[in-house]
Amino acid sequence: MPEDRVALHSEFGTLKSVIMHRPGKEIDRLTPYNKSELLFDDVPFLQQMQKEHDEFTVLIKQAAGAQVYRLHELLIDVLIDDNLLLKTMTDALDGSGIEEHSEEFIARYSTSECAGILLHGIKVNELKRKYQHKDLNKFDDYDYLIKPNPNLYFMRDPAAVIQTGVISSKMKFPGRQRESKLLRSIFENHDLFKGRVNFLDTGEGVNTCIEGGDVIVLSDKALAIGHSERTDTKAIQAIARQVLQKGGVERVYEVHLPKVRNCMHLDTVFTIIDENLVVTYPDAMQSVLQTNVYRLDDVDSEGNVSLHKEEINDSILKVLQNEIDHLEVVETGDGNPDYARREQWFDGANVFAIGPRRVISYNRNIHTNRALRNAGVEVLEISSSELSRGLGGPRCMTMPIERQLF
Repeated sequence: MPEDRVALHSEFGTLKSVIMHRPGKEIDRLTPYNKSELLFDDVPFLQQMQKEHDEFTVLIKQAAGAQVYRLHELLIDVLIDDNLLLKTMTDALDGSGIEEHSEEFIARYSTSECAGILLHGIKVNELKRKYQHKDLNKFDDYDYLIKPNPNLYFMRDPAAVIQTGVISSKMKFPGRQRESKLLRSIFENHDLFKGRVNFLDTGEGVNTCIEGGDVIVLSDKALAIGHSERTDTKAIQAIARQVLQKGGVERVYEVHLPKVRNCMHLDTVFTIIDENLVVTYPDAMQSVLQTNVYRLDDVDSEGNVSLHKEEINDSILKVLQNEIDHLEVVETGDGNPDYARREQWFDGANVFAIGPRRVISYNRNIHTNRALRNAGVEVLEISSSELSRGLGGPRCMTMPIERQLF
């Protein structure tokens, strides 16, 4: 990986490196009783899920020649630092009532085991096999001291690499908030990234949230962020101030999304797969009738940034047509509304571009894939019976770090 700053200037440049997470024990922690709390609608079959994810990973390596970094391995690398390991584990145990035992806790596990625990959590009875203390007796044996992170295979959300650096996500739901902390620690401390990341933060505030799936790089000069169930206006404006002050980017769009499950993030509504080609979910593209565009207004003597805000009362498709010259649109379901709704449920619009007009898509979205091929797109398919149960697509499962510049 080169020594320059971590940044992305397109969604479709040939992929050079990406972070992914192979689903693990955290998926087996899902039950019919806790799946809603952990933001799942179903209980996937882990072994088949892993086979599908392995197929996805191999395809990225073979088709794009890209470097795939595994989250678990990156985490092990940074946790070799004993001080960082202690801090990370203490933070993870915060609120459990046994934070003061962190040092004794980690002394009984290898670095790899500690990294695993941070991903899939740990129950009282599991800790008792290695560490006995009277403070553990106040819990039920099956209580979680650290809860699992089954959403982690959706690597797109804990952070977003954009034109000017890395947005450090602030996740809305408690079940995902540790994910962004783990990614932040990797970016701050791993030799691959240390000193190369310009972080963009949302600032303080309980209701200030942003997730990476809502962030799409439109071009060198434009960034789109979805105002969704999981990303709010305050966060978007905070990011806009930092991005616009940095220079280069001239426009930040705040796209208001319907608050429905199949439009969870902006990248479930459309993705960009070439400089003039997008794949979209037509129902959402036509129903989004409010978009705000922010431009830099002024920077005062103390460095405070003010924004110029323009309201656009038109569909997001019209906004994209104004932003992207000679825009071509492929609709999910190949234009059939019934197929579009069905395939949107399994993220038909959430394909992952590994290069211009080269995408990886779920094999179950047959009508969308056919429409893409008819538009001249090379579509590489992956199995999807279990990966799709988390309601996220190929783009959701990847965090691109480097793409080839044109």
